[in-house]
Amino acid sequence: MQATAGRKRLRLRLVLLGALCTAGWTASLLVGHFVDCGPELHRIGLAVHILALVLSFGTILVVDWLGLLWLLGKVQMHESGKLEAASKPLIWGGLALLLVSGALIDPDLTNPVTAIKLACVLVLMLNGLSIAPAMHQLLALPAHTRFGELGRRLRLRLMVALSVSQACWWTAVLIGLVNSTLRRWAGV
Repeated sequence: MQATAGRKRLRLRLVLLGALCTAGWTASLLVGHFVDCGPELHRIGLAVHILALVLSFGTILVVDWLGLLWLLGKVQMHESGKLEAASKPLIWGGLALLLVSGALIDPDLTNPVTAIKLACVLVLMLNGLSIAPAMHQLLALPAHTRFGELGRRLRLRLMVALSVSQACWWTAVLIGLVNSTLRRWAGV
């Protein structure tokens, strides 16, 4: 009974956090589309955007790397979980800065490629939230548990979350790089 109540609280918390992420993402798009921040704020926004990207994506790469090392049997499972828990403020703080700074860099919402990038950002945030129950389940297991010893469903959930995360991050980063380069070449 208590475990069911705990799962319900966790689900409610994740739904509320998902709504908060979606609202922040939507606000960033609306501000970026309707507010002209001017060239000075654009430059500041771009600098902050790059720093926030390094902060959040760099942290994700380290966490995912340690997870891969666990998958390969090189480290114990809880090492990855401890790093993931400790890195949450860096990841989510970086994402929040990406949303704020993204509003300042005048995203072209009419460009389908930019729309893909922005969709990737929302998906990666929601994916990051959705993995929480699996991580709780994972960290409740003994530290010496190997990936192959996990249930099929949990293994699949972890692999899907990792794949979605990496696909969305790399897509967003590459589109941002190409868009920024094309803008610079066009003199915008």
